[in-house]
Amino acid sequence: MPDTSRLFFALWPDHETRQTLARLSQSISAKGFKWVPPHNLHVTLVFLGTVNADTELLITRSAATITGQPFTLIFDRLSYWSRPGILCLTSTQPAPNGERIPTEAISPRLTGGTIAEAEMLVSALTTAAADCGLHTDTRPYTPHITLARHARYLPDLKIEPIAWRADAFCLVESCSEQDGVRYKVIQQWPFIKPTVNPDR
Repeated sequence: MPDTSRLFFALWPDHETRQTLARLSQSISAKGFKWVPPHNLHVTLVFLGTVNADTELLITRSAATITGQPFTLIFDRLSYWSRPGILCLTSTQPAPNGERIPTEAISPRLTGGTIAEAEMLVSALTTAAADCGLHTDTRPYTPHITLARHARYLPDLKIEPIAWRADAFCLVESCSEQDGVRYKVIQQWPFIKPTVNPDR
């Protein structure tokens, strides 16, 4: 029986973003919720499931060929998903009519948020997984940050928008430990930075 790992592609927060998310979780008063530890907070891109060592090598090689530009997601809504029973942060951008939400409706300093770049990245990773014989979720992609599991309702709380700057994507392993599950980054791939014309 070959070695296997439970894997997924994700966006991993920087220290400042992780601290902001942790403070938000701590500010929510809700009984019976199982809060995600700060070190496990992330944005899932593509869940791969249980993967053997040979397939893991193939998928990492394929992921290394994917390029993109850094982008920012604005998480500005607290959401409750009843079927999985999770409390999560989601994004209202782009607006339902396809237009960007006016900057002044968010914050003067939180600009450039869009899920289009994330969707393109997910599409590329989904294709890479399929090429390696892996079956992934085919539902439309909704970027979200799971804050708590075993949630039963949506707490009445107004939140400040959180800007998540994505400079890289990573392959993460879900590891079972005595005190629960811990997510461990296996490999990370930085996005290509935009080129700057020195003459401008």
